[in-house]
Amino acid sequence: MDLLALILLAVAALFVARSVQVVPQQHAWIVERLGRYHATLSPGLNFLIPFIERVAYRHSLKEIPLDVPSQVCITRDNTQLKVDGILYFQVTDPMRASYGSSDYVMAITQLAQTTLRSVIGKMELDRTFEERELINASVVNALDEAALTWGVKVLRYEIKDLTPPAEILHAMQQQITAEREKRALIAASEGRKQEQINIATGERASFIARSEGEKQAQINQAEGQAAAISAVATASADAIRRIAAAIREPGGEQAVQLQVAEKAVDAYAELARTNNTMIVPAHMGEVAGLIGSAMALMRAPAAPQSSSRDASSPGKSTSV
Repeated sequence: MDLLALILLAVAALFVARSVQVVPQQHAWIVERLGRYHATLSPGLNFLIPFIERVAYRHSLKEIPLDVPSQVCITRDNTQLKVDGILYFQVTDPMRASYGSSDYVMAITQLAQTTLRSVIGKMELDRTFEERELINASVVNALDEAALTWGVKVLRYEIKDLTPPAEILHAMQQQITAEREKRALIAASEGRKQEQINIATGERASFIARSEGEKQAQINQAEGQAAAISAVATASADAIRRIAAAIREPGGEQAVQLQVAEKAVDAYAELARTNNTMIVPAHMGEVAGLIGSAMALMRAPAAPQSSSRDASSPGKSTSV
């Protein structure tokens, strides 16, 4: 009886163990009944019919990182490029993940490699370093479309490293160095150009300032000369008016006659000192006539000059 009880107890424990299943959070288990898909167990406590139903597949619904092995790709300009990356995916349909592919992980890995080779083969070497985001997006779109039948959602793909051959790296380094030297030369030439522009601008401004100064100096000088001429003319006119007023005073004409006679005598004396020929009047009455003509001119400044010539008589010359 004890042996039978132990056997029954062991069978009951096995029955309970096979009928009670506890599914962890973020997991999904596939149940088959007599070899066919029956249900998908959700997280928590679940019951199965022992020996008729069984858990065939267990899937994690978490995001899974998948390392894609490195491979050699050939770019559009026939350059070999070693590329490796990492893929992130998530099981969204446990039933399809169980029956859609025998190994969806290997399928995703192979498809990621072939898609990557296809995308890089359409690009030149320089673009592969600049268009990483485009490469990643192209791989994700291609994988996500194909992985729908496998119950898998491809979330993103990231390129970890792009390694060209050593000689290509050396050539790229030389190109970068040449480009930097070119930029340095351009910057230096732009600096010299700006310096020359600044010098020319300064010289132009200086020339304009000097010309403006010279112009203003000439204007000031002309204004000064005009003012001096105006002052002299005003003084001369005032002196003439004073002389005219003095002549009209009593005894003024006699004083003028005396001054004119003195000037005439002085002129004859000066001629006698500087020339061998002396000019003297024919008789002394002509001196009085000369003085009278001068007084007539002073009384009437606007009178014709012919009258003065008619009033005077020619003298005679005598050799000394």
